[in-house]
Amino acid sequence: MALRHAVLAALLDGEYSGYQLAKIFDLSVSNYWHAVPQQLYAELTKLESEGLITGRRIIQHDRPNKRVFTVTQAGIDELERFAAVPAKPGIIRENLLVMVQAVDHISTPAVIAQLEDRALASAAKIAIFERTLEHLRGDLDEETYLRTGSPIGPYLTCLRGLRFEQENREWFESTAQLLRDRAIAHAEEGKPS
Repeated sequence: MALRHAVLAALLDGEYSGYQLAKIFDLSVSNYWHAVPQQLYAELTKLESEGLITGRRIIQHDRPNKRVFTVTQAGIDELERFAAVPAKPGIIRENLLVMVQAVDHISTPAVIAQLEDRALASAAKIAIFERTLEHLRGDLDEETYLRTGSPIGPYLTCLRGLRFEQENREWFESTAQLLRDRAIAHAEEGKPS
């Protein structure tokens, strides 16, 4: 997947400025695609020059003028082509896993601290995903929303992000606890941890 497809998909929900799009990426799209604002602005320029989105200027009297963007039919056609190509499985590139892999030869307390920090970060993301899901559902319970609610795409990607962070938090916490327990056991036996 290219950034272009993530931007096109995010713009399907409405007309957004680059600033608003950056906020969307930071809050909801980040669970499946990461981009910094500079990348988003550059991609918006490319997509507009290719006719996949269209932009218009909004004059604001109390703030600087802004440009907002929407997906064109050509952009939707591009997403159709993208959806027809088999998706490649994701890969994990995780610095923390490298640290855990090396934990037998490096400072265990440092790795435990990293795991605990990441568990806290996952907990914060879980709270954001839960609020977003509640907002999307409105007065509906989850089962009803999944059967009949709209929009379903953002709900499903947010639900995936929630489950991903729940699994992460569980692994970070259980791994930190296991390493603490091992360090205590090794200390009692007089072995280095």
